[in-house]
Amino acid sequence: MERSVMRSWPRRRIFVRGKLNDRVGWWRVGMACLWAVLVMLANHGSWRAVAAPNFLIILADDLGFGDVGAYRSKVTLPTPHLDRLASEGMRFTDAHTPSAVCTPTRYGLLTGRYAWRSALKRGVLNGYSPPLMSPDRLTLARFLKGHGYHTGMIGKWHLGLGFALRPEGHRHPIQGGLDLDQAVRWGPNDFGFDENTILPASLDFPPYVYLHNQRVTSEPLRRQPKQPFPAFLREGPIGADFKMEAVLDHLMDQAIGFLENRPSEEAPFFLYVALTSPHKPVLPHSRFRGRTALGPYGDFVVQTDDAVGRLLQALEDQGLSQETVVLFTSDNGSFMRRVTDEDHVEDSTIQGYRPEHHQANGPLRGTKADIWEAGHRVPFLMRFPPLIPAGSRCDQTVCLTDVFATFADLMERSIPEEAAEDSFSMKALFTDPSKMHERPPVIHHSAAGIFAIRQQQWKLVLGSGSGGRALPKGKPFEKPYGLFDLGEDLSESRNRAEDYPEKVAELQSAFEAIYQAQ
Repeated sequence: MERSVMRSWPRRRIFVRGKLNDRVGWWRVGMACLWAVLVMLANHGSWRAVAAPNFLIILADDLGFGDVGAYRSKVTLPTPHLDRLASEGMRFTDAHTPSAVCTPTRYGLLTGRYAWRSALKRGVLNGYSPPLMSPDRLTLARFLKGHGYHTGMIGKWHLGLGFALRPEGHRHPIQGGLDLDQAVRWGPNDFGFDENTILPASLDFPPYVYLHNQRVTSEPLRRQPKQPFPAFLREGPIGADFKMEAVLDHLMDQAIGFLENRPSEEAPFFLYVALTSPHKPVLPHSRFRGRTALGPYGDFVVQTDDAVGRLLQALEDQGLSQETVVLFTSDNGSFMRRVTDEDHVEDSTIQGYRPEHHQANGPLRGTKADIWEAGHRVPFLMRFPPLIPAGSRCDQTVCLTDVFATFADLMERSIPEEAAEDSFSMKALFTDPSKMHERPPVIHHSAAGIFAIRQQQWKLVLGSGSGGRALPKGKPFEKPYGLFDLGEDLSESRNRAEDYPEKVAELQSAFEAIYQAQ
């Protein structure tokens, strides 16, 4: 059973919808004129009210801070569709996932709650894991559905599923102990999504099957053998309709179908698209192979950008761009390391680049899974023409857990006090990016359970290493701690803990206040 959280900071997210008094003819005429002016301003990118905007979240899988052209000074990978999204909306430069790996980030995005408050204290689930979210947990999809939204989810789930099991002694030669003829429990339908087509977990985790509304679409007739990087796969059952190189295209077809076949054009929608790329296996479709000089990973990033472009085009084709909030981000940093010898350009089996070829995580220290910035600082782009100025930039520290409260704020709806405990609205930043984001410090979490706390330019690492893949890995709450001034040292190269012991004590105390409020 999950526990509610006591908070010491006001969340400032309860809003009351005003009602205008429309009693006499002259008032109607005046309001009509005002509306015309607002529409005119909206066409120039200024603010207008959209009572129930549509919401589209596109979550890439392991896309790094330096993989997107809008975040780089040197163009090494073409990402025109993401660059266009940045030019049409707001680019956040200091956005973070609540964890440096995927399952806890997905939990935080959909619940507005840090996953370390749940049963998952480190690592990720696999394709066979039981559900992580408690049955009564209010998710973003449940919240929006309760306010009249039609909700859909396409792509990577990775939050656990309640697979039916075969009786003892009746294992299947292909499926093992699973009974894939039965619907799964506690999948997207049970957490507020009206429609969904999903994979159980990452593309490298079996079972390799699609589930549509929690039923497997095609029975596995064989087992996928294990493969090494870049086509990294674990051994396990694979559905007859499951083709690795075609997965991303299939998911985009499903997402576009959701946009084209909405049950009502009047009802607003929420669509959550969880891409499978550029996570391993790095298997770009044949039409993208060789598109870059950066090997399969570079080609896969280009295909990821193309998938985003297809979704943006589908919004335009349906006339939905002006009334849809589009959020693009990633679930953690890239797994591609910074190396000094041979790299992925020269040998596709090497999981890293020399800086002169590409920096998947930009100038950031570390890699996916680490408590260092490369583990959790991610590209974060938002577009909403009625409110967000085109080509704008925000340098405030935000977290993916903040999405829940932000969407509620845009709808002018309140969130139940016991839900989305770690979510704080970013709406005020859309029109004034220099405004201080009214939220408590952001908590970072590594794959191995090392914490860090971030407040303004200061970051305190509450452990003795990366807590992930970079060496030394260290241990949680083991000294020496690391204190970094990210305003002048984004690469975390200089530990200032001995220089500022009072700042260490202050941040440690702030962390304890948030951590102990589980």
